[in-house]
Amino acid sequence: MPQKEIRYLNKDFDSFKSNLIEFAKQYYPNTYNDFNESSPGMMFIEMASYVGDVLSYYVDSQFKEQLLAYSTDQQNLYEMAQSFGYKPKLATASQGVVDIFQVVPAQGSGENNKPNYSYALQVNEGSTLESTTGVTFRVRENVNFSYSSSFDPTTVTTYEVDSGNEVTYYLLKKSVRVVSGNISEEQIVFGGAEKYPRALLGQANVLEIISCTDSDGNNWKEVPFLAQDTVFDSVRNTEANDPELSQYSDEAPYILKLLKTPRRFVTFIRGDGKTELRFGSGISDNPDEEIIPNPNNVGSSLPGSPTYLDTYFDPSNFLNTKAYGQAPANTTLTIKYSYGGGITDNVPSDTITSLSNFQYTINTNGLSSGVLDTVVESLGVTNPQPTTGAKGAESTKELKENALAYFQSQGRAVTKEDYITRVYSLPPKFGAVAKAYIVQDEQLNLPAFQKEVSTNIFVDQRFNDVKAQDVGSSNRLPNPNALNLYCLGYNGSGQLTQLSIATKENIKTHLSQYRLVTDAVNIKNAFIINIGVKFNFIARAGFNKEEVTLRCIERVKQFFNVARWQINQPIIIQELAYELSIVDGVGAIVPPTQDNPKNLQVLITNKFSSSDGYSGNIYDINYATKDGIVYPSLDPSIFELKYPNTDIEGRAIGDSTGNQL
Repeated sequence: MPQKEIRYLNKDFDSFKSNLIEFAKQYYPNTYNDFNESSPGMMFIEMASYVGDVLSYYVDSQFKEQLLAYSTDQQNLYEMAQSFGYKPKLATASQGVVDIFQVVPAQGSGENNKPNYSYALQVNEGSTLESTTGVTFRVRENVNFSYSSSFDPTTVTTYEVDSGNEVTYYLLKKSVRVVSGNISEEQIVFGGAEKYPRALLGQANVLEIISCTDSDGNNWKEVPFLAQDTVFDSVRNTEANDPELSQYSDEAPYILKLLKTPRRFVTFIRGDGKTELRFGSGISDNPDEEIIPNPNNVGSSLPGSPTYLDTYFDPSNFLNTKAYGQAPANTTLTIKYSYGGGITDNVPSDTITSLSNFQYTINTNGLSSGVLDTVVESLGVTNPQPTTGAKGAESTKELKENALAYFQSQGRAVTKEDYITRVYSLPPKFGAVAKAYIVQDEQLNLPAFQKEVSTNIFVDQRFNDVKAQDVGSSNRLPNPNALNLYCLGYNGSGQLTQLSIATKENIKTHLSQYRLVTDAVNIKNAFIINIGVKFNFIARAGFNKEEVTLRCIERVKQFFNVARWQINQPIIIQELAYELSIVDGVGAIVPPTQDNPKNLQVLITNKFSSSDGYSGNIYDINYATKDGIVYPSLDPSIFELKYPNTDIEGRAIGDSTGNQL
C-alpha cells in the first residue's frame, strides 16, 4: 500500500478544510465524493478542520508565551521575569526627608545655659507618620536627638525664654528619611518539616518585607535566590563592635557586615498581585556533614576524624541539606510588611504633619514626669520638600525591558559604570560617597597632549611631606587585572574631603557581593586641587558696577558648584568666560594682566595652604593649561572652589563708554 502524503504546513481552518477535501479526493475517490456544503461528509471535514485550527492556535500561543519579548499573559510574564532574577514592580513607594522636632528644658544659667539632653528622645525606626492627604509614612532609621555629627546633625534653637530673657526650653530638630506604605502584620503557622514551603501574604502590592521572625525569636532574611547564604547587615560603629573604626563614627555611623544565615527566603510575585514567601529545602536536624561529605574532612588523617573515602553518597542528598536554606517547621512566623504605593503617595511639602504611631526610647531615671510629658507632647514633624519616587505598576513593555536588562547584568559589576553605580548606591549611613571614578590600574593610555602635560605635573602633599609619584619617573608596575576606584566624600559644610577608613571598609564589603572573581579593586582617595578665580570685565553703560560684580561672582559660584563637578573633569576657560559674558550688565570680559602669561580670559589659580584649610596639594596650573583648557593631573583629581566667598576676585575695569576705573 503506497504511503499517503501528509502536509504539515496547514495553520488555519480554510487550509485544513481544503487539504482534507483534496486528501479524500486523492485517496478515497470511490469511497466518498459528495463534497456539497450540506453533506454529512463535509460536516465531519469541517469539524476536523475546526479542531485543527484550535490546536494550531494553542501551539502558536504556547510557543509565543515562552518568549519574553512576545509574551502577553501577565502571570507568565511575572514568572519569566522572576526566573531571570528580576522582581516585577507592582507599585513603588514614595520617599522623602522630614524634619522632626522636640523641646528639651534648659539647664544652667548665663553662659552655662544649655540644653538638658537627658530629656532628648530617640524616636525608633518603624514609627509611622501621616500626611494631611491620608498617606502613611514610616521612619527608616532611629532618630536620636542626643546624638549629633556631620552625618546626622542636631539643630538647636531657642524655643522659650523667661521674663529675664533666660532660655527655659530649647528646640531640637533632626532630619530623617521616610518611605510610604501601609503596615500589616501576619502570623503564619508551619507544621511538620516540608521542603520548599510557601507562605502567602494577604495584601496585594507588597512594597517591602520589614521583618520575619519565628516563635523562637530567630530572624529570617530575604535573599535574591535561595542559594545565596549571606546578606548585608548593619551594626553601630561603636568601640564594642569595632575598636579601630569607631573613631570614624561621625562619618560612618554604621558598619556594613556580611552575615551568613541559613534562615532565608525569597519573595515571588503572583499574577494576582499578591506575594509569596518561599523557603528552602533543609528539613533535617542532622548536620550537613552527615548527609554529604565535607571537602575539608574527606581523606583527613586526624585521629578519630571521618574520612568518608569508602562511603557512597546519593547525589540527591544535596537537596536535603541547608544549601538552599532551612525550611521552617513546627513554628509560627510573624511577618511584618508594607504595602500600597502608587503615584498618589507623592505628597506636597508641609503635608506630613502628624506622628500617628511612634515609639520612643528614653532613660527616665531622675527625670521629672511633668517635664517629660511636656517633651513628649512637643514632638512635631513636617516635610520641607515634597516626597517623590512613587508610581504605579510597570507596563508590560517596561517589565520586559527591565527584566532583559537585569538578566544581562545578572547582579554583577561587569563594566566600570557598574562599579560606579554600586558605589553610589551605598546607603548613606555607611558613609556618603560624593564622587567616584574608576580606571584600570594601567593608566597611561591617554591622548598624547595629556601625556605631555602630565609628565612634569604632580600633586605635592607638601604639608604632610608626601609627594605623589611623577609620571615621568614612574617605577611602579601596573596590574592590568586590577581596578583603581577613587572616591571622595563631603564634610559637614558640603566641601570635598577624603573618605575615612570606615567608609572604605564599607565600600569594600558592599562591592564584594558584585565584583567578578578576577577583579581586584583598590579603593583610593582622589586628589583635591583647590582653586581661585580672577576675572576683569567692562560694564555696560548705566549699570551699577558693584551689582554687576556681585552677579558675576554668583555666576562663578554656580559654574563651580561642587555637585556639578566630577573627578578628572577639566576646566574649559572659554565656557566660564561665556557664562560671565552673558551676565546682565557685562559688556566684555578682559583678561587679567597680572600673573597671566597665556593671556587667558579668566585666570585660575591654585590654593594650597593647609593652614588656611585647603587640601595642601600644589598644582602647576599654568603648565597644565593647554589651548585654554586646564587639565587635571594624571593621578585622578578634581578641581574645587572651596571658599567661593573669598576665592573669587572680580573687578570692573571700566564701562562701555570708555571710562576707566
